[in-house]
Amino acid sequence: MTTQPAIPTLEDVASLAEVSTATVSRAINSPGKVAPDTRRRVNEAVAKLGYSPNFGARAMAVRRTMTIGAIIPTMENAIFARGLQAFQDELRMHGYTMLVASSAYRADTEEEQIRSLVARGADALLLIGHHRNPDIYKFLDAQNVPVLITWAYDPDADRPSIGFDNKAAMRDMAAEVIRMGHRDLALISAETASNDRASARHNGILTAMHEAGLHPEDLHYVETTYGIEEGAVAFERAMSMMPKPTAVFCGNDVLAVGALGRARELGIAVPGDVSIIGFDDIELAQVAHPPLTTVHVPHREMGRLAGLALAQLLNKGIALKSVELRASLIFRDTLAPR
Repeated sequence: MTTQPAIPTLEDVASLAEVSTATVSRAINSPGKVAPDTRRRVNEAVAKLGYSPNFGARAMAVRRTMTIGAIIPTMENAIFARGLQAFQDELRMHGYTMLVASSAYRADTEEEQIRSLVARGADALLLIGHHRNPDIYKFLDAQNVPVLITWAYDPDADRPSIGFDNKAAMRDMAAEVIRMGHRDLALISAETASNDRASARHNGILTAMHEAGLHPEDLHYVETTYGIEEGAVAFERAMSMMPKPTAVFCGNDVLAVGALGRARELGIAVPGDVSIIGFDDIELAQVAHPPLTTVHVPHREMGRLAGLALAQLLNKGIALKSVELRASLIFRDTLAPR
């Protein structure tokens, strides 16, 4: 009869690494608090022994799982990648693991994922944007699961947020485009009814037009789903509107790159015939041809501060506070005076 090998214990790791069990625990749960050489010895011992912490038993003991859920609208492009990477890196420094899910921009799917992550014991949740059914917030309150909002900033909202003012960022970009002589404007946007970031960016352009003495109702508006091909189709539709726009804003860089591609196919010079403006400043914007004028979103700082805030809430009881970060205008080769 074959005997099963003994399961390695915390004490086994401590003995091999020549440290205390408390040090092993810190190295696993709060690596930032352990000296690099000590952390290396512990990690080598963990790998050699094949040790796996019994997080289930620990969760039962402390009523925490050391996991934080993050639900993003999409994994199909890099819009949220930088921020999530920074969020995960910061959480790891404090002993937490990130569980990530994607809602595909569907409110019902997001609600299912919220309930699923809570059922799996997530200690807190990171959500994108404020807009959702109030009942899901009531559910989270009843479950005593804290929530932090990112990719948006609203000091008047009931939930704390670490993000940027989408409306102000797009208003600033639109004001600059108008200052350069553009009067016939178009916007390619995601659905605004269920996306408060898209709605805020739309309103930012309308505000800039009003402030410049233009009629906001003259803005050509095309609503679509996010995607390169969707951006291409929407751009062709926008360019068929009269008067023909001389500047086309896009709700994100993915739509803008689709618009750029279709402009080339149609023989429309960018920025000679029309300027195209994106939003987010993901890497795609820098390698686009021509490189894309866009709004830079502070993805990494947003993710890092969100991770720090949630870790401090859970570990030290420091209350969540809203933090506004600055989005900046990035001028490249797809914008020129009218």
